[in-house]
Amino acid sequence: MIALPELPYDRKSLAPYISEETLNYHYGKHHKAYVDKTNSLIEGGKLAKASLDDIVWESKERDPALFNNAAQAWNHAFYWRSMTPGGGGAANGEIARLIDKSFGGYREFADAFAQAGIAQFGSGWAWLVKTGDGLAIRKTSNAETPLTDDVTPLLTIDVWEHAYYLDFQNQRPKYISAFLDHLVNWDFANENLAR
Repeated sequence: MIALPELPYDRKSLAPYISEETLNYHYGKHHKAYVDKTNSLIEGGKLAKASLDDIVWESKERDPALFNNAAQAWNHAFYWRSMTPGGGGAANGEIARLIDKSFGGYREFADAFAQAGIAQFGSGWAWLVKTGDGLAIRKTSNAETPLTDDVTPLLTIDVWEHAYYLDFQNQRPKYISAFLDHLVNWDFANENLAR
């Protein structure tokens, strides 16, 4: 069985960019539902004691319903850690050096990352990943995740409407700007880079 991970901050601490009300619904209802459904699908089976990573990998080609729920549980847990109160702005540490190398600078990265999130049609995610000795931006639809690709996920933004609609209505670009300018957790990205 898997557990709903604790948020790494208080539900009020991402305001005014992401409200407590959004977190109550997004984390407390959406993310919890993915965890609960994953647990109901693995109960009594060979994956009942598996890690969430293993459940995602094992279900990708074999069990679409399990994959969709497990991957969404994984993506959401990763998304919460991709943000921090008082975050945002230009990167720091090793990730800053790789952003300069891979994109030509922070502004170029931020523009490309925002465009990936804006251009994702319908529900999905935008990701910063390590690929080889550089960085790349990926976008995925629905529950798809770079966890099952030959890359290292570094950070993500959820661009499903439930992630931002209460705070930004249909203004996805504004939400992405708030994420980049005020919330992105570069320490988390650097931790992932070191793995």
